[in-house]
Amino acid sequence: MSQDTEQLKLLSIFHYVAAGMAALVACIPFLHFFMGIALATGAFGDTDPEARPVGIVMALVALCFIVLGWVFAALVAVAGRNLSRRTNYTYCLVMAGVECIFMPVGTVLGVFTIIVLVRDSVKEMFGKG
Repeated sequence: MSQDTEQLKLLSIFHYVAAGMAALVACIPFLHFFMGIALATGAFGDTDPEARPVGIVMALVALCFIVLGWVFAALVAVAGRNLSRRTNYTYCLVMAGVECIFMPVGTVLGVFTIIVLVRDSVKEMFGKG
């Protein structure tokens, strides 16, 4: 097994792990979501009527964060799948750049992925060159 093949296999595995971590972290706003629902429905008893719109907004914002986090996790998992299959070179390179935004794990994974993907030997494995 060549060094490039081994590194792509490891990067693929690390992308799956990072996707799982991102999906798990994206579940944290569920606390805010349920608190917002409780505020909106008046589950806390004698709640001020002015708090209901705040609860709705709180729940909607939390739901947006949850969905965006899960979408990001799915995109990272797809990048890991593409790395293991050696397909969609451009997608993998773009996702590596996007992952760099999410410190610290995403930055390390993204930088190492970019370093591996820009090699000519790896480009040939993807059918580029």
